[in-house]
Amino acid sequence: MKHTFIVYAILALLALPVVAPAETPGSHGGQHLMAQPGAAPMMHGQVIMLGEQTVEGVKGMAHIKDVGAMMAQLGKKENYHFMMLFSDAKTGASIEHGTVAVKITTQKTGQAGEAIPLMGMSGHFGADIALPDKGEYSFQVGSKLADGSKRQFTFKYVVK
Repeated sequence: MKHTFIVYAILALLALPVVAPAETPGSHGGQHLMAQPGAAPMMHGQVIMLGEQTVEGVKGMAHIKDVGAMMAQLGKKENYHFMMLFSDAKTGASIEHGTVAVKITTQKTGQAGEAIPLMGMSGHFGADIALPDKGEYSFQVGSKLADGSKRQFTFKYVVK
């Protein structure tokens, strides 16, 4: 348990500059650096934006980060950190409270795994996940945010 907390704390600190930029006048509040043109080189290729979708007035942005080397040193099978950021589609205000989980489907087998809860972490919801094989994965993100409405978002990623 202590190691898990330390890992989450380290990942939250690593992701902090990526997912919690300072807002400036005219910014899209809660929008992340990877969503801005030309930002990818600053991220050293570590964080990949999977896309963004707007569902019932809430914009959801999904990102994935390869943490395999660090997790292997800790003896963990998880090799990616999956992140979801939410914001109000009209105002751009960040939404940081609610319940969020992801189900991962391996396209090779078509089988979905159990729902993995995403915990609130410095402006995003996230969890360490295992994508053990090469190929395409689908992420079905279910959320019940502060307004009480349930929403679903879908993203894909290919492990090469």
